[in-house]
Amino acid sequence: MSQETPYSNQRPIARSIRRGAFGRCPRCGRGRLFGAYLKPAGSCGHCGETYGDMRTDDAAPWLTILVVGHIVGPLIVVSERSFQPAMWLQVSIFIPATLILTLLLLPRAKGALLGLMWALRLRGDETQ
Repeated sequence: MSQETPYSNQRPIARSIRRGAFGRCPRCGRGRLFGAYLKPAGSCGHCGETYGDMRTDDAAPWLTILVVGHIVGPLIVVSERSFQPAMWLQVSIFIPATLILTLLLLPRAKGALLGLMWALRLRGDETQ
């Protein structure tokens, strides 16, 4: 029987995405993925996996805009057709809601994409 290391070479995609979305190391799930709001840490403080050189570039904002647009857009249409609220009320509700959703989802989208890139062994540079 072979002795298995605590962190095998397997990189399950769904688990890596989930761990990244929660801001955890895609390898061990314990270390922090980000050193700041959107800046990836150079390496995991728990297992030592390096992921600071992976670049998501515009993928995380694109994914965030896609998700937020599909949440807020239908809410605007439904509220307009059902209640016909005043414009000032719509603006005072939907602009802050859009900003809050964007700020909450952006690091999760970036973490999920970093987890996916880690699982697929991508770096996100032009040489791949």
